[in-house]
Amino acid sequence: MKLSSQEIIDLSREYTFFSWSVQSQVHPIPVERAEGIYFWDTDGKRYIDFSSQLMNTNIGHQHPKVVKAIQQQAAQICFVHPGNTTEVRARLGKKLAEVTPGNLKKTFFTLGGAEANENAIKIARFYTGRHKILARYRSYHGATHGSIALTGDYRRLAVEPTMPGAVHFLDPHCYRCPFGQKKESCARECIKHLEEVIQYEGPDKIAAIIMEGVVGSNGLIVPPDDYWPRVREICDKYGILLISDEVMSGWGRTGQWFAVDNWNVVPDIITTAKGITSGYAPLGAVIVSEKIAQFFEDKYLYAGLTYNGHALSAAAALATIEVYEEDHLIENARVLGKYLGERLEAIKAAHPAVGDVRYIGLFSAIELVKDRETKEVLPPGLMGQIGAFLRENGLFTFLMASSMGSMVFIVPPLCITREQLDEGLAIIEKALTIADKAVSDG
Repeated sequence: MKLSSQEIIDLSREYTFFSWSVQSQVHPIPVERAEGIYFWDTDGKRYIDFSSQLMNTNIGHQHPKVVKAIQQQAAQICFVHPGNTTEVRARLGKKLAEVTPGNLKKTFFTLGGAEANENAIKIARFYTGRHKILARYRSYHGATHGSIALTGDYRRLAVEPTMPGAVHFLDPHCYRCPFGQKKESCARECIKHLEEVIQYEGPDKIAAIIMEGVVGSNGLIVPPDDYWPRVREICDKYGILLISDEVMSGWGRTGQWFAVDNWNVVPDIITTAKGITSGYAPLGAVIVSEKIAQFFEDKYLYAGLTYNGHALSAAAALATIEVYEEDHLIENARVLGKYLGERLEAIKAAHPAVGDVRYIGLFSAIELVKDRETKEVLPPGLMGQIGAFLRENGLFTFLMASSMGSMVFIVPPLCITREQLDEGLAIIEKALTIADKAVSDG
């Protein structure tokens, strides 16, 4: 007998844990089916997916090419010992070397972004013989032991002590500059700060600097155009590896294959997941330069996972990458991203509760404040009301409500059309009147 919507919710809450939440306060949507940028709950209500689920369903839901590739691979073989290989693993490794920048060549497969960052830490330490890893405070790199140590936000604090050797530095957050700089007169104190931290920590002790290509869940922070190139220069100066965490910002999200491509920077390692399969199957990857790959030709790689190179996931990834290319989704993200930026600037001008809008490709967020001058964060209660309004009106997206800021994220599937984008933005504009009223009421 088919379960009712409420039975699905009740059983899920009673017998399964939901992540990053107080369990008694979760209100999951029981999802039955999806297509393109939409999904439907078990009662038939349609939602516009304005966050690509968790910023990963980049090609949209249920693309027939990827579904077929998974079905065909399942009919052939689902799993082999990680010391063996398959045609899809071989072809995927070669394809990743083709789409990643510069001399990045060899891939260690994982099942997600956290595992990718975990193994990037190992590889960086093995290769350099150093142990410290620098990461930013406004960052999220995963929930496993090493990845959460690199994470800068509040989620790390709850599980400390974590892996030793993680050191954090401040961010190039132009809207809330930690150095008190103005955009028009910025002297890049963020770069000077990073180099000062390196000096304090000992350049010869630092294996790598890891940064999200564009900061995602901590506020969608797009760095100044010279930031990534200058960090690359600093890493070269001190022999430090540069790791770009492209778990969220990769795979066309910013209008390029990877976010670092926007600034023509080639990192030593890229970690990625999410959009590599568009969420159709679990997969992560650590993609290293040819020089690092060569290092392990005669040295033992102390890294291993049962599902390294899983055949179903590899098949999903190959098909997904073909969809990016054949459906011109990266170009669509670039073109529609410009239109989205224009719309967001107009929304900012029209709504007094909007303090800032940040965007690159189809990766964007609206930051809400009680006061534009003081930049006081909009209270979580109001963000809850906005979230409830959006959900009631058939729009699903990621919201942030913390001391770091209150934000509505707009990160739709890359297959979205201009008309569909307008449809979702219209709902968001109506929701913003809740925040506007709070500002006008003082």
